[in-house]
Parts: sequence; C-alpha cells; structure tokens
Amino acid sequence: MRHQNRVKKLGRTAAHRKATFRNLASAIIQHKQIKTTLAKAKAARSVVERLITYGKQDTVAARRLAFKVLQNHGLVQSLFNEIAPTFADRSGGYTRIVRLGGRHGDGAEMAVLQLVGFEPMIIEEKKKSAAKKAKKKADKKEREAAEQVEAKEAAAEETSEPAEETEKSKGKKAKAKAKPATEKTEKEADKKKAEPKSKAEEKVEETPAETAKETSEPAAEEAKPDEADSPPAETESTEEPASDKKE
Repeated sequence: MRHQNRVKKLGRTAAHRKATFRNLASAIIQHKQIKTTLAKAKAARSVVERLITYGKQDTVAARRLAFKVLQNHGLVQSLFNEIAPTFADRSGGYTRIVRLGGRHGDGAEMAVLQLVGFEPMIIEEKKKSAAKKAKKKADKKEREAAEQVEAKEAAAEETSEPAEETEKSKGKKAKAKAKPATEKTEKEADKKKAEPKSKAEEKVEETPAETAKETSEPAAEEAKPDEADSPPAETESTEEPASDKKE
C-alpha cells in the first residue's frame, strides 16, 4: 500500500530529484513557462507555488528560504519584486498545466507549466526569440554568401596563377631550346673555319676580277681557231718566173 508516500520519485534519487525541482522552478521564474513531461510538471507545481507564497510574505526569512531553493539572487529579486505582487489578490492557483500529448519516440505525455497572468509577457518573449532566430539565420546566410564569393575569387586567382606560370615555363623552355640551337650553329661555323677549304669553295671564293679574266681567256682562244680557218691572203711574189731567167 502507498500510505503517506506523497513524493513522486520520478526514477531519481533524493539529491537528483531535489536538483531537478530546483532547475524547473528557476526556469519558470525566469521564462514564466516551461515545457516538460506531465509527471515532472505536476511534481514541480507545488514547489513553484510555495516559492510564490514566500514572495507574498516579503520578509528576510522568506527571502532566505527562497534563496535556499533557487540559489540565485537575481531570481529571488524577480520573484519578490515582479511575480509575487501580481498574485497579491490571489490566494492560490498561481500556475497552469496545459497538456500537449505524447512525445515522439517514447510516447511520454508532455505538458506546459506556466504562470497565470503572464501570457502577454510569454508572447513577447516568443516574438523576441523568433526575431533573434530569424536574425541569426539571416546573418548565417550572409556569412555563407560572403564565404562563397571569397572561395570563388580564391579559385579564380588560383586558376589564373597556374596559367601565368605555364606561360612563363613555356617561354623559359623556348629560350632553353633556342640556346642550344644557336650554340650548335656557332660550333658548326667554328668547325667550318677550322677545316681546310676545298677546291670548290676556293673557286667560289675567287674574286670577280679573276672570274672576269677566266671568262675573257676562253673568248680569245675561240677567236684564234677562226683566224686559222680563214684562207691565207695572196702575197705579191717578188720572184720572177723561171722562163724569164733562162732567157
């Protein structure tokens, strides 16, 4: 039988359960509502309402008892200065539990534990959080776009640098190829100078005057045979005929 067992253990040890209730109460006072399982919401409800009762008393002893649970001076101040005065005319029922249905995965029943009368503040906080998320997304998109642009520029620079390097390497290779060719031609010219000149080369190197003489000599030789072929001219003989001598 379950007589006098008022505490729900929640599958935790006493210290772990105490820390869980402290965290849930701090979250409710800070955000005015939390989303958790139905069992933990029902267990934390009594702790939160007791803290609000301490806030309505507004004594040093009550502040120390509240600080014992919350362990945060800022939360104690908000409890006594902001939350408790709104419930001055209310004798109980400071919180509300809204069921949300089963959780995906394990099917645990979920619920929202919230403070009564703080719905406008909750809506404003939701709007602020949504605006922050949208701003973060926009900043992230801008950052990604800037990174993409930088990456494209870097890629373009990298592609242009190898092209310049290839052009330079091509120019160097062409120069390197041209140097051996010029060296070969110079060596061949030196060899030709060192080798003895052949007859054909000597003939080619003859002066224009010698070539003119050679061409004139064969012309004169050709003219001589023509003179020999022509019949000899008749000469007047000084000798008298033989008959005249006899007489």
